[in-house]
Amino acid sequence: MEVLFVEYPKCSTCQKARKWLQERQAPFTSRHIKEENPTKEELQEWHEKSGLDIKRFFNSSGMLYKEMKLKDKLKDMSLEEKYNLLSTDGMLVKRPILVTEQGVATGFKPEEWEKLLIS
Repeated sequence: MEVLFVEYPKCSTCQKARKWLQERQAPFTSRHIKEENPTKEELQEWHEKSGLDIKRFFNSSGMLYKEMKLKDKLKDMSLEEKYNLLSTDGMLVKRPILVTEQGVATGFKPEEWEKLLIS
């Protein structure tokens, strides 16, 4: 099973998630979110596959999110506009992201990740 782990290596949550995957000997391909930002098409696919609200894909605690005042702007944007915006800069995207055949999880919640790896 091919697993994609999208991370920002300096992020402490991403480091915990990486360690968690390694401890479980889960094979994965790592991708640096800043160097290889998710494309609009990938974000749309992951969003649809995840079943999550699109807001869960935004790094709402990030500096860029706050500088751009996205908390106020997102409610007036279309889904298409949100995909476009997320694809402009990896630092806008919630991380880490786990992408498996079964689904997609944003942020590191071990119980959610466990379900995606076991199914």
